[in-house]
Amino acid sequence: MTKHFEISRNLPFMCLLSFSVGIIAGLGAWAFRMLIGLVHNILFLGKFQFFYDANVHTPGNPWGPGVILVPVIGALVVAWLVKTFAPEAKGHGVPEVMDAIYYNDSKIRPVVGLIKAVASAICIGSGGSVGREGPIIQIGASFGSTLGQILRLPPRQIVTLIAAGAGGGIAATFNAPLGGLIFAIELLLVSVNARNILPVTIATVTATYIGRALLGVEPSFYFPALTPLDLHLSSLWSLLLFVPFGIIMGLVSTLFVRGIYWAEDRFDAMPGNTYTRHLSAMFVVGVMIWLFMRYTGFYYVQGVGYATIMDILKSILLNPWLLILLFCCKFVATCLTLGSGGSGGVFSPSLFMGATMGALFGHSTAALLPGIGIDPVDFAIAGMAAGVGSSTGAVITGA
Repeated sequence: MTKHFEISRNLPFMCLLSFSVGIIAGLGAWAFRMLIGLVHNILFLGKFQFFYDANVHTPGNPWGPGVILVPVIGALVVAWLVKTFAPEAKGHGVPEVMDAIYYNDSKIRPVVGLIKAVASAICIGSGGSVGREGPIIQIGASFGSTLGQILRLPPRQIVTLIAAGAGGGIAATFNAPLGGLIFAIELLLVSVNARNILPVTIATVTATYIGRALLGVEPSFYFPALTPLDLHLSSLWSLLLFVPFGIIMGLVSTLFVRGIYWAEDRFDAMPGNTYTRHLSAMFVVGVMIWLFMRYTGFYYVQGVGYATIMDILKSILLNPWLLILLFCCKFVATCLTLGSGGSGGVFSPSLFMGATMGALFGHSTAALLPGIGIDPVDFAIAGMAAGVGSSTGAVITGA
């Protein structure tokens, strides 16, 4: 019956709505980052401070071995929020948005965006091995869907606002308006035409401008300029090495996606309840980050893991055994966090595992074939793109 009351809007009106969605997406990305920083600084450093640079390693905490309980404390709050207010906020967000588009007339409950923001900020800030991109996507998409429902738009136009919110969130958090637009086209828009591309573009540009004003203009990852790839025929063998590496990353990403769903099934089958499952998993994660701090001096696998990625891109992490250990532990930590009921995205873990696997492949081939001039950082960057593209299905966005 509600379809009789749907009101289709013209393109200028949709552009105006997308502009407002872009504003909320940009402000949401900023507020979400600030909330992550606050939670992280309170739980890990005992400081009431909002600023947190994820690209820099967190210094040693004042709690000693008590840091093991930091993820457990976060898990307790996350489990309560998700169970009490919005079960849709569990997981990494993008599948829930796609499910709403294809199977629920593009309707996302307004409370989902708020609970997703708070739960994911607590999960990431307390050391959960997840990313901040999936939550920002769901936050922006939730506002777009809510606005469309209030104005009684038809589902096809609500989809446009959902894509605008999600694309704006990606654009703001990565400082990448084109990346946000491409993500919306690849994964969220049912059809692509001028009537939905223009509103989504407006939203991503608006969100990017706000993100730059509030978060700065620096890229997500800053590192010394790379040596340009030699594309002459003499470098054919080094270029061909990216083919088997791509196959490896495809297999790794397949294992990663299946590992998350396998973990979800295993935790669902465990005795106990939501709290005992999530808290027990995050206790294991807490032990992992404490052991890393004790024996290496850094937490490495906690949170989004951008500081570890920076070490790889700056050629600070060179030990192949440590790279293997980091890859395996990040894989396990992410499966534990998301499989047990945590809230957060898979973009950052995919970037992390792609970078570690790429650096490992690059260093190994450079040792085996020293004469062809292999730069492991090239493979690390390619691994990051391949990890995101193959694990999410957003191939062009990953590149």
